[in-house]
Amino acid sequence: MPMEWSDLRVFLAIARTGTLGAAARSIGQSQPTMGRRLNALEYALGQALFQRTREGFVLTDEGSAVLAHAERMEEEAQGLERQLSGRERHLEGMLRLSSSDWFGAHLLAPVLAEFAQLQPRVTVELLTSAAHLSLPRREADMAFRIRPFEEPEVVSRKLMHIGYGAYLHNERAAPQAGDGTGVTLITMDTAFGGMPDAIWLKKTLPNAQVISRSNNRDVQARLCALGAGVAVLPRPLGDALRGVRLLDLGEAPPGRDTWVGYHRDMRRQARLRALLDLVVARLGG
Repeated sequence: MPMEWSDLRVFLAIARTGTLGAAARSIGQSQPTMGRRLNALEYALGQALFQRTREGFVLTDEGSAVLAHAERMEEEAQGLERQLSGRERHLEGMLRLSSSDWFGAHLLAPVLAEFAQLQPRVTVELLTSAAHLSLPRREADMAFRIRPFEEPEVVSRKLMHIGYGAYLHNERAAPQAGDGTGVTLITMDTAFGGMPDAIWLKKTLPNAQVISRSNNRDVQARLCALGAGVAVLPRPLGDALRGVRLLDLGEAPPGRDTWVGYHRDMRRQARLRALLDLVVARLGG
């Protein structure tokens, strides 16, 4: 049984939405039709492309392999359509990004706003979470992390180095005792207590009282701005925070490198390359 090319469009919709119903709505088909076309595609290929779970459809390894080819075919088809219609300068489609909360809000958001002006037909979905979405499983198209990517399927590069600083409300007295006696701290939650800045803060002010913990940098920054205590924050976040000042505690907290990665099968995708080039131009260094 030969494969129907149009069934790949059905496959892409299911892979991107995770359910037959959502996929059907996205391309204007009925749910039963989507199910039949998927079954026909799997029969033609001789492979199960999805695991059917209670939460929805999850790509199998074979499905992930098909996804890479299907996305390239989609990109070529869209490129042909753009060229024939005189719209070759405009890109279309969706990109899913993954980053930490503060990085997405304070560093990526301005870049994405600029990208939206340049490529208004590309929809960028930014998911901010402490959990890492998997690039090999195509849970995200591009990801930003504070550690190098180790997966062989991922193409990555160091994007930038981010300095960190210790901050305190302008009306609070700076720590006088070298051991931090009488100082209140805002730091990472216990699950992230091994972060370099959290270790540095504990070592620098060992007798200070931890008044608040959070895994969210924006929450830490807000508490600091409200006068709750000393917080170690990324410089791009802390320096823009009103009502606080940068402290000199003898040495600066350790900074962190940020890495950007994407699946190697995506390297020729025009919309991903356009966004990556802009991210590197604005943030790289």
